[in-house]
Amino acid sequence: MPFIRHHHRLPQIENLACILTSRAATLPPLNSLLKASGKRTWDVFASCVDDVLQDDEKRQAYTSSFEVKINDKYKDAKELPGPLLAQQGQVGPAKPKEQRKMITAGPSGTTDTSLIIAQIDKTPAYTPSTFSSSSSLNKALQLHKTTRAIKPTYHPLWKLMRVISGYLGAGDRVIKIWDLASGELKLSLTGHISTVRGLAVSSKHPYLFSCGEDKMVKCWDLEANKVIRHYHGHLSGVCSLSLHLTLDILVTAGRDTSARVWDMRTKAQIHVPSGHTATVADVKCQESDPQVITGSMDSTVRLWDLAAGKTMVTLTHHKTSVRAQAIHPTEYSFASVSAGGNNIKKRKCPEGQFVCNFSKHNTIINTLSVNSEGVIFSGGDNGTLTFWDYDTGTAFQNMDDIPQPGSLEAEAGVFCSTFDVTGTRLITGGADKTIKVAGEWHLDPKIMGTN
Repeated sequence: MPFIRHHHRLPQIENLACILTSRAATLPPLNSLLKASGKRTWDVFASCVDDVLQDDEKRQAYTSSFEVKINDKYKDAKELPGPLLAQQGQVGPAKPKEQRKMITAGPSGTTDTSLIIAQIDKTPAYTPSTFSSSSSLNKALQLHKTTRAIKPTYHPLWKLMRVISGYLGAGDRVIKIWDLASGELKLSLTGHISTVRGLAVSSKHPYLFSCGEDKMVKCWDLEANKVIRHYHGHLSGVCSLSLHLTLDILVTAGRDTSARVWDMRTKAQIHVPSGHTATVADVKCQESDPQVITGSMDSTVRLWDLAAGKTMVTLTHHKTSVRAQAIHPTEYSFASVSAGGNNIKKRKCPEGQFVCNFSKHNTIINTLSVNSEGVIFSGGDNGTLTFWDYDTGTAFQNMDDIPQPGSLEAEAGVFCSTFDVTGTRLITGGADKTIKVAGEWHLDPKIMGTN
């Protein structure tokens, strides 16, 4: 049936076969075409032969000159001097020397090559190990497998002990002095006309220093409860201040991108260190060089020579603005913080060498504090609180600040913090207009007592 159905196509198929046969008969031979193509190719590229030859000559000349330079420069270093070569020992067992034997003809009348090959001795000569005994080998293997992980120091946990309320916020322009034991307000000082940003109490004099957004830096006499000195010079709001521990020097920093060094007694400006290109958010002083350390919104930390009034080192490890710093009270090191991952960085003085990152506090951190027991505290803009081991950068406690009743959930941020003189109490100031006091919480009942 299929043949009957398509029989009308047979004439078309026969015509197509005839056409293909006639075309195949009229095609020119390939040999002539290949010769013509080869001739055209030679005509096109024949002019480049001289260039190719010249390139080869240049390459050979360059290779020869390069080999001469290598030989002149490194010929004395190809082999170690005799004394050093004598000190070089082999690592591990010596490699056995390969001994090859010639295949000779087998017994007369034997043509079996397998028998000849079987007679070849493939066993290497025995060479003793370079280790003097098996015990030294075991010690080497154990040392290789030893992990050198640094364990963090144990620190007691911290818990909230007291909440002190009574502020209208930092914008109320009032400085209040509280009894830390009872939480009772002792004194209120008024004089600033804008937000107060920084406070420092002298350890040698009955003086309190304050700075604020009103460009003012004031010295208060706590015996007379009044301002006795003004330090004029900042062109914009003052964000931070710090007192030198041994010298009668005050250092302030602010939005005018400068840090100013003042004589505490005469109110004279000793230095105006410049170099930052944005707001200097924090400044810290220490006894030895570098005596002044500043952190800025330009993402850099600068270590200053106080005598010369210029930068010793500029650190650029941070990727975002540096908001706070903390100097260890007994160790010659400090930490700085910015927003983002790996934002707390520990550094050694005097050159600010990087030591380690304190990671996993991924928020904007406004404040850092460290005590002599090696506990460093960081307070975040979202109300998260983290306690770290300062030596290893390991977080051993995470908490969340609880806004006080009547406050918004967004008012959980922590703005400032400090440890007391003993290092056993942490004092923080938050967005909910309260001061919180935290203390060490010993879980051992023998230490806590029966309560």
